[in-house]
Amino acid sequence: MKFFRMIFLLPALPVIIFTAGCAGNSNDNSRVEIPLTKTESSVSEPVTVGTETGMLLKDLAENGDYVNSREFPSLIKASAVNELIGTNILVVDIRSTVEYSAGHIKGAVKKDFGELPAFFESAIRPFEYDRIIIVSSDGQAASYTTSLLRLMGYGNVYSMRWGMSAWNSTYATSGWFAGCSAEYQERIETTVNEAWAGRKLPELTTGMATGEEIGIARFTSLFSEGLDNVMITSEDLFSDPSKYYIINYDRRDKYESGHIPGAVRYKPGATLGFIDEMGS
Repeated sequence: MKFFRMIFLLPALPVIIFTAGCAGNSNDNSRVEIPLTKTESSVSEPVTVGTETGMLLKDLAENGDYVNSREFPSLIKASAVNELIGTNILVVDIRSTVEYSAGHIKGAVKKDFGELPAFFESAIRPFEYDRIIIVSSDGQAASYTTSLLRLMGYGNVYSMRWGMSAWNSTYATSGWFAGCSAEYQERIETTVNEAWAGRKLPELTTGMATGEEIGIARFTSLFSEGLDNVMITSEDLFSDPSKYYIINYDRRDKYESGHIPGAVRYKPGATLGFIDEMGS
């Protein structure tokens, strides 16, 4: 089994709730109890969260619950993108300027990750396109970006699966394949690990008044922080897996065949929710 050397810490929703720092101030210190969804990777004990956190979770649940929907993670194959060239699509390349200049998909525009909120809000009319396709080197950065944009309400955004590594063999050799290794083959385990229980979610303090406003503040902050804060190397991860809460978001048979030590399986489309309306 090969592990890609650069691994995202958490999918988009947990990044918003668990790892992002909080900005602004809030004078409301009241708290609400929100029970976890009762699923195979959840616990029935309630999790105490700050008021803003609860408002954000409720808003996400009431507006499509993207993370647990059939749309997640909104991937599109490179072959499909190739067939769509010349139609009403927009390809946004978030790779470095050097990578973009060396070669890119016909018609693709180059944008840095942190530029995207302003680009979507002011430079284009996103919903006039049939699809907006985000492209990165290997697909991981594009998937994270797509998840954030989807959670912001842009429902026609997709990530090109495997990134430019799927476009041709040259990109695959210098991209995805170059980052693969069997170095940690002997470290994988087959133990079925229990989901976390009773840990508090961070209290968001953006100072915003509604779940939608809180979400926009958090998403904007995540874009401004860049990609470095949501990525770690496999070397760091395997040096001490106990430092991280590792989610294996895959089928049961794949999880049971071997996973990173301590990883907890979350069932796709079902168990990334935190309140009853999410993931039931």
